[in-house]
Amino acid sequence: MSITDENKKYCYKYPHPSVTTDCVIFGFDGAKLNVLLVQRGIEPYKGRWAFPGGFLNMDESAEEGAMRELQEETGLKGAYIRQFHTFTAPDRDPRERIITIAYYALVRMQEVKGGDDAADARWFALDEVPHLAFDHDQILRKAEKALRHQIHFEPVGFELLPEEFTIKELQNLYEAILDVRFDRRNFYNKMKRLGMLEQTHETVNPSQKKEAFLFRFNKAKYDELKQKGFRLEF
Repeated sequence: MSITDENKKYCYKYPHPSVTTDCVIFGFDGAKLNVLLVQRGIEPYKGRWAFPGGFLNMDESAEEGAMRELQEETGLKGAYIRQFHTFTAPDRDPRERIITIAYYALVRMQEVKGGDDAADARWFALDEVPHLAFDHDQILRKAEKALRHQIHFEPVGFELLPEEFTIKELQNLYEAILDVRFDRRNFYNKMKRLGMLEQTHETVNPSQKKEAFLFRFNKAKYDELKQKGFRLEF
C-alpha cells in the first residue's frame, strides 16, 4: 500500500458537516449587562446582527478558532472564553449542514470595531438586542442561562468590573445577571463573608447624601474560590 493510500484508509464517503464557533461576549456598563454583536457584511443575513464567529480551520481547536474569529471580527484580544453548548439543528444555517460550538466570556467593556467579514461591531444592552441572524437568539438565551448557573458556583465580577468599585456596582452586576433585586445590607454581608473583597481607603460620592467606599477583589481569594468552586445562595 502506498503512503497516499495509507493516509486515506480512514477517509469515509458519507457527508461531513462543517463546524463553526460562535462567541457570546458579556460586558457590564455599571447598570446593565451588555452583549457584543457584529453586523454581518456578507450573505446570508447581510446587514443583520450576530455573534462573532466563523468556520473552524483544519489545523486549530475549537477554542483557538473562536479566539481567532473574535479578534478578526471585533479586535478583542485575550478574552477568557468558556464553552457552554453545541448547536446541531439540521436547518440552523441556510448554506449547508453546519454545527456550531458556542462559547461565552465575561470582559470589561472596551472599544470594539468591525473587521474581516463584519461591517460593524457594537455593544448592546440585553434589553435592546435586535432580532439576530441564524439561531443566535436561541444561543443568547442559552448563554444567559449558563451565566446565571455559573454565578452560583463561581465568583463573578473580576472580569466585568473596574479594578475598584462600589458595593452598589457589584450589587447592580449580580442583579443584572440574575434579574432580581437584593437588600443592600444582606448582599454586602453575604459578599463580605466570602472574604474576596478588600475595602480601600478611597471613596466616591455617587449621591449628595453620603460617600461610598471603593472595594477591590482579593485576587488570591477570588482565584481560590473560582478554582475550588462554592455555592452562593441568594
